[in-house]
Amino acid sequence: MWPEDDSQSCLGLDPWPPKGRSVLPVFFTSLPVGKTPAQCDTARFNVVVGSIPPEICLTHFHPGQTRPAWLRQAQLAGVLLTLLILLAGALLWLPPKAPLPIRVGVVHALTGSMATSEQPLVDAVRLAVEELNAQGGLLGRPIELLVADSASNWGQAAAEAQRLISTEKVSVLFACWTSACRKAVKPVVEQHGHLMFYAVQYEGLEQSPNIIYTGAAPNQQVIPGAHWAMTNLGRRIYLVGSDYVFPRAANMLIKDVAASAAGVVLAEHYFPLGHSNFDALVQDMERLHPDVILNTLNGDSNLHFLKALKARTNTMPMVSFSLSESELHAMGPAVFHPYHYAVWSYFQNLATPANLRFVAAYRARYGADRVTSDPVEASYNNVMLWANAVRESSTADPLRVNQAMGRQSLAGPSGIVAVDAATRHVWRTVNIGVARPDGQFDPVQSATELVRPTPWPGYRSRSEWQALLAALLADAATASAVPHVVVTVAAP
Repeated sequence: MWPEDDSQSCLGLDPWPPKGRSVLPVFFTSLPVGKTPAQCDTARFNVVVGSIPPEICLTHFHPGQTRPAWLRQAQLAGVLLTLLILLAGALLWLPPKAPLPIRVGVVHALTGSMATSEQPLVDAVRLAVEELNAQGGLLGRPIELLVADSASNWGQAAAEAQRLISTEKVSVLFACWTSACRKAVKPVVEQHGHLMFYAVQYEGLEQSPNIIYTGAAPNQQVIPGAHWAMTNLGRRIYLVGSDYVFPRAANMLIKDVAASAAGVVLAEHYFPLGHSNFDALVQDMERLHPDVILNTLNGDSNLHFLKALKARTNTMPMVSFSLSESELHAMGPAVFHPYHYAVWSYFQNLATPANLRFVAAYRARYGADRVTSDPVEASYNNVMLWANAVRESSTADPLRVNQAMGRQSLAGPSGIVAVDAATRHVWRTVNIGVARPDGQFDPVQSATELVRPTPWPGYRSRSEWQALLAALLADAATASAVPHVVVTVAAP
């Protein structure tokens, strides 16, 4: 109730203000009903806080009068300030926003004739990414893996590379087994100024500013392997391969080696990827009886070829350039060939602490019966080389990471892996092994010294190699419509 006695405060308190005290008015929207400013002294509505301007007092109000504009604005500002303070406090208690992941693209065959060879490469990339994420990712960001199936079709591989770069915004690509796939994806990567890693041995004769080649160059596999075969097994050679760029270009290099070593090429045969009937070929081999078969077949055609050899108890020595532990393990001991050799920089049975840890980690992730191989190790190393460049660049931007790639090296399962800045290939060793029934290889020739990559063998100029490769690809395009191509047949 409003007090009747105006000698008391309208709030029912002692008369205000006490002597010697300054006051701040307590404002109301209107005076109590029936009261006038004279009946309720201004001072009786004040709180003692300090001096105020004398013109600010309740006597400025009249019954029913609303608050002045300056007061409404001040109160609104106070409300807004309070809300901002409350919002800031709430934000401090909210969990921090998760950083955006670094997206990594993979294009490999999960189906089709190349799936047996390429699925283990996807597994190796995944293992490396999981290890990096277990360490906190890169630059404080997790790594997200996006895997695309090329379906053993290089046109689809190119389309998937385009999608991953343009739509999914990946920061790097790990892609391809066959050279045909690589050559299809290469212009896509170059068009976007992107970065791709290629993990498989190949014919060389290529160097892109946007690709890092970590498989063996020709002077690290095909050329020394052919020379070893003709030196240790014999000079009468029989060439068989799949019908695309790598086997044809590799055999061009092998014929150069044969010419320099007084070798004789008895026959040169090519079959489409996925070809399965090799009975007539094996019969021809028995007729010519070469000293050694040099095999550049790829994919599951190797299984059918080895079955045909096994069916006729063929014991002719053979050197393969695209058969590793992964393929032999998948084929099983039923097609074991006792005189089967392979040329790689890495074999799983390498007994070093780093390799033992790598094999153990791979098996712990994918199963105790799984095997590693040269392309598997290279795929794992690729992720780690890229991660080193990301850390050095303090960004995952492909352009800046690519600029740092020429300075990268690491201690991998097989030893030191170093990028050669001049060629964008890596230094590698050359090792030769003989196959065992369990799909592993026993060493025949082991090397400890790294060999500098030479994608353009020095006995011809780069322009000469480019002209030869262009002519070879043109011939291959003309012959590719023929299911079985016999390029040359020499006299025994």
